[in-house]
Amino acid sequence: MTGSGLDALGTRASLEVAGRSLTYHRIDGLAPADLPVSLRILLENVARFHDGTSRGDDQVQAVLERGASGAPVDLYPSRVFLHDTNGVPTVVDLAAMRDAMTAMGGDPRLVNPVIASELVVDHSVIADVFGRSDALTRNVELEYARNEERYRFLKWGQQSLEKFSVVPPGTGIMHQVNVEHLARVVMVEDGWAIPDVCLGTDSHTTMVNGLGVLGWGIGGIEAEAAMLGQSMSALVPDVVGVRLTGELPTGATATDLVLTLTELLRTHGVIGKFVEFHGTGVAALPLADRVTVANMSPEFGSTCALFPVDDETLRYLRFTGRSEDHVALVEAYAKEQGLWHHPGSAPRFTDTVDLDLTTIVPSLAGPSRPEDRVPLDQARARVRTAVDSIRTRDSKRDTPTTVVIDGTAHEVSDGAVAVAAITSCTNTSNPAVMVAAGLLARNAVRAGLRSKPWVKTTLSPGSRVVMDYYRRAGLVPDLEALGFHLAGFGCMTCIGASGPLVGPVSEAIADAGLTVASVLSGNRNFEGRIQPEVAMNYLASPPLVIAYALAGTMDIDLGTEPLGHDPEGNPVCLRDIWPDPKEIAAVMSASIDAAMFTDAYANVFAGDRRWQDISVPATESFAWGEDSTYVRRPPYHDDMAREPGAVHDIVGARVLVKLGDQVTTDHISPAGAITAASTAARYLAQLGVPAGDFNTYASRRGNHEVMMRGAFANVRLRNRIAPGTRGDRTLNFLANGRESSIYDAAAAYREADVPMVVVAGRDYGGGSSRDWAAKGPALLGVRAVIAQSFERIHRSNLVAMGVLPLELIDGGPDDLAPTGAEAITVAGLEPLNSGRVPATVRVLSKGRSFAARVRLDTPREADYFRHGGVMPYVLRGLLTSTAETDQ
Repeated sequence: MTGSGLDALGTRASLEVAGRSLTYHRIDGLAPADLPVSLRILLENVARFHDGTSRGDDQVQAVLERGASGAPVDLYPSRVFLHDTNGVPTVVDLAAMRDAMTAMGGDPRLVNPVIASELVVDHSVIADVFGRSDALTRNVELEYARNEERYRFLKWGQQSLEKFSVVPPGTGIMHQVNVEHLARVVMVEDGWAIPDVCLGTDSHTTMVNGLGVLGWGIGGIEAEAAMLGQSMSALVPDVVGVRLTGELPTGATATDLVLTLTELLRTHGVIGKFVEFHGTGVAALPLADRVTVANMSPEFGSTCALFPVDDETLRYLRFTGRSEDHVALVEAYAKEQGLWHHPGSAPRFTDTVDLDLTTIVPSLAGPSRPEDRVPLDQARARVRTAVDSIRTRDSKRDTPTTVVIDGTAHEVSDGAVAVAAITSCTNTSNPAVMVAAGLLARNAVRAGLRSKPWVKTTLSPGSRVVMDYYRRAGLVPDLEALGFHLAGFGCMTCIGASGPLVGPVSEAIADAGLTVASVLSGNRNFEGRIQPEVAMNYLASPPLVIAYALAGTMDIDLGTEPLGHDPEGNPVCLRDIWPDPKEIAAVMSASIDAAMFTDAYANVFAGDRRWQDISVPATESFAWGEDSTYVRRPPYHDDMAREPGAVHDIVGARVLVKLGDQVTTDHISPAGAITAASTAARYLAQLGVPAGDFNTYASRRGNHEVMMRGAFANVRLRNRIAPGTRGDRTLNFLANGRESSIYDAAAAYREADVPMVVVAGRDYGGGSSRDWAAKGPALLGVRAVIAQSFERIHRSNLVAMGVLPLELIDGGPDDLAPTGAEAITVAGLEPLNSGRVPATVRVLSKGRSFAARVRLDTPREADYFRHGGVMPYVLRGLLTSTAETDQ
């Protein structure tokens, strides 16, 4: 896809690579030498799609001025990247849009992806079975038994939608598959060489930034629009440069580095900004370390975290089996376009942060935020403080709890490790830390150590290549001796698909108030995310995960106290079994080669026998099953008019939920297990679904009835309207303030035609790019979210669903709605009917007036809101194009 303004700009050029002549859009003469690489990629996109009008000129100028003009730009991605739990509702929406097109007399085939759209099935496998040799087989069997209906639906999408490809279950985690195989860095399309701009329905799409690819997470609704040819409208962001110097010291890992950066950049403030790494320290970081860092860009708060292309990038592309011709294209294009990293000449950034890599020390992060870094030598004291603050019983209780496992009694105290998981693409993509974990396991086994029996130990790497080099290095038996059997190739524990705890541990939590922890090599540790019964969650490197499994508790100083004792009774400390860096390097050199990646991804879209046996024909429209509990036609487009209605003020709204600061999308729309006491579980039970088959919210995202009931259902959510409660509880002020579920209260408000709002504090909607965190409230009837500030992706998702994000300028949630019983009016929205976005509106509450900023940041977002969201906007546009073609 190319724009029509190229000739006017006079910037066509030819690139001769490996015997091919490719056209590209030259920006070297247009961009100043000190323009950051991330903005150069953005500039190429804006200039290539220049429409020959003054608006196109304004967009080019906005990038050149680094956003100083405040003008929005339109970005057209080269690829859209999805996973199954966001991808299923995305395909559901596309199928529903086809039905709506048919109902309104349009051509349903116009609802079809026009750019490469790739989906990886990685979010559905659950770590039910662990610590045994058949864990992988059993978990895969359970995965297909639970999700065959969803997979059949994805097969329909793959057969019926153009440019839509599915990487089947069991291949790996989407971001690791992207980095190791799917990412092009430079794409070739219709004879053009263009940057691989990848937008994905998962916030950790940024992992591909480590390869020099510009990409970030978007909501599923935005992804649908991009798939259908719509641009992404955004303001040109500030670019914060992170200057790296020095090298990582012995004993420090990429995990320790990324946790340090998360703490540093959260403190500095990079929400909604691009981060770009430069300096002499970049060359000292292997590509695998770079993608670990880039993966956690959402935890920094940034939109992306880019490492420019250099020789190390090319080495990694060869290492992972990319062809020499393609590597040559990447090198030639990057150098021609000024995308190559030059350590000695820094671009002009909005701001610069310095980090000396020699200062990095072993660290954890927790117990509930990735930015809460804990140096390992302070971990014990910080864990004890955390335990004291969240105990469910007398804070002075220090009596251990007895748990009986396989007939043996064990004394377990608060701070016990209940889950130790080597999981997530963040770290399993990094051979250095994975080999370190394997060698530490080998050394522990030789010293006679074993994991404690109350610890659930799992290994769920993001790529089959990991197990290939583990086997070649002979490390699998030692990992299995410690309980780290392969549980599956997927996200698993990192996204909360961690399965049940060891039974007696669950009982001790329920009966004795035991406070337990998880330790995982993931990227997120928000409250209630990893496992509902686990109160504390710590991020750590894979070798430290194993160390804590051996210790069985977080209440230990790993620097001075032994992990256990050898058969002779001698203490064994962490330093005694920590692998030597030279041995790690030697094992990597002997055990990993490019052929492993080539073989692993040779038939990446084929799948195993189970996937191949799913036979679904291609059809124009999807045949919805009336009795389905997984895939249902959503009501978004029921009775949709051909023209949008008028925008009116929100009058007399009730506060459905009042929340504090840093509420995440996990709080708003949990991904984990559907618990038996939840509103969603009661709904499924009424349909005859057995309790053991409730599955997870993530797996049920194709069913709006489940997801509406799952809105605000995180068991650790604290709705300030209903103090003393947790989870999906609120007060119904149409029923004299009676306590009820949030779903039931919303249904009562809808029945009475009473609008609803959500009131919240700062940084509302952090974490995952979870479109159901916007879809769920929208379907409940929420008209606006009034918060002190928003995280980037969630704000966009709210707009995409027609929910108005309002940012309080003065006051907070307790000022606006002290009790929650107040009726809320939002006045001043009428200018939106004429295409103008009011800078501020008045929010009225019980005789008081508050100013709020309207967070419709671009004219396109205002159009989305006026139409009721992205989907009706796109549908009406397709209908218009059909009518014009017919004329």
